[in-house]
Amino acid sequence: MQKINRNVVLALLSLTSVVFLLFQLCYYKFYLSQKNGAAFSKVRGSQSGQDSTRWHVVRKFLGLISSHDIPVYLIDPLILGLVDKDIEQIRSSPDGPSPECKYFCAPRDFTTFALLDKTWKHEVGLFRTAEKMGFQWLKIINKDPRLDGMDDLSGMEIPLHYIFKLASHAIHLVVFYERSGNFLWHGPLRLKQHMDRKFVPFRKLHFGRYPGAYEKPELLLVSIDDLKVQIPKNPSSFLEEMSHSRFLECRYREARAFFQLYPDDASLDAVEFRKKAKSLLHLAALTLNNLGVKFWLSSGTCLGWYRQCNVIPHSKDVDLGIFIRDYKADIIPAFQKAGLPLKHKFGKVEDSLELSFQGEDDVKLDIFFFYEEDDHIWNGGTQAKSGKKFKYLFPKFTLCWTEFVELKVHVPCETLQYVETNYGPEWKVPVKTWDWKSSPSNVQDNGVWPVDEWDDVIQIY
Repeated sequence: MQKINRNVVLALLSLTSVVFLLFQLCYYKFYLSQKNGAAFSKVRGSQSGQDSTRWHVVRKFLGLISSHDIPVYLIDPLILGLVDKDIEQIRSSPDGPSPECKYFCAPRDFTTFALLDKTWKHEVGLFRTAEKMGFQWLKIINKDPRLDGMDDLSGMEIPLHYIFKLASHAIHLVVFYERSGNFLWHGPLRLKQHMDRKFVPFRKLHFGRYPGAYEKPELLLVSIDDLKVQIPKNPSSFLEEMSHSRFLECRYREARAFFQLYPDDASLDAVEFRKKAKSLLHLAALTLNNLGVKFWLSSGTCLGWYRQCNVIPHSKDVDLGIFIRDYKADIIPAFQKAGLPLKHKFGKVEDSLELSFQGEDDVKLDIFFFYEEDDHIWNGGTQAKSGKKFKYLFPKFTLCWTEFVELKVHVPCETLQYVETNYGPEWKVPVKTWDWKSSPSNVQDNGVWPVDEWDDVIQIY
């Protein structure tokens, strides 16, 4: 009898072990694998381990946002770079170009998508669903700079970035907003003090370090690795735009402090000049953009933006800079066609070129061409009556976007250095008397034009 009982007990223990093992396998397959991204039998050319985890997380994220009718598009530079190489094949093939997981399985810690703010109402339901699907999420908010102005600096906070994390992969969702200059803007990723800085490798996020400015993209719906996703129609153009997208806000707090010391000129003449200068700048930007010529705010116009977020009313002109490498012979005819006759042309393409166009009434547009040397950049000046040449030296600089008089325009990223070089350490103090030949801190003599060249290098209309 004892022997029978022992066999029964052993049999029951064996059966219990088998049932428990089956339960663990089922639990892992049908629950943990869906939650943590460990099962990938459906992806074409499925790869094992981490590669498939990335694809699985992207698939779940796309399912999440699709269930809430949120239109996102792919802006991940690594994936777009791969896609761009096969773009023709991807466009022509509804099922994608390759039977293997080539793009979303590429090694990386996160995948980046974009969301246009106006296309989505911030629904709490999205995050509840995300949590049920196993996602952890983080929302990064900050002040809305579009509400900042001379009269109000208390902009409300808006969502700038979302992070959705599942297993070992994260989705970075960048929120883009429309600005008054008819472009898209995203803010920087700045963590609040209480946030977990180890949630994802934040320093690696491509769209987190600086604010960025972009043109509104034309989108294309494609199939990549068996996943339907929208991408910029021209990935290479987007990637090029991304590499030069850094954005600088106008410094409204500093501008308000400036006007407390030096009250703004609100006279009728000042108001009229600013109106004409704004119109002239918009026309100049349209003309140069149509030519594909990159330019930036220079001299007094740059100082006005940086110091007081506006046009300096006593300057009487609009100043732009262009690298001489971007010069095109079409510039003069294009401005004349736009209704801006050439007022003077000094110098030549090889040396000290400077153009001036006549705007409305006495408002003129000055375009200075900049020449790059090994350790500095310079632009030239010419005195018409004597043929004297002048040179204005600047440290090397890069270009950033900003918004000025409802226009997306470039300024030097190293703006303080640029302004100080030109106007000296007292640049914060307004000066109404200015001699372009001697007042700038960075001016130096540069010889005299030979008399036999005057007809070519000194042209006044």
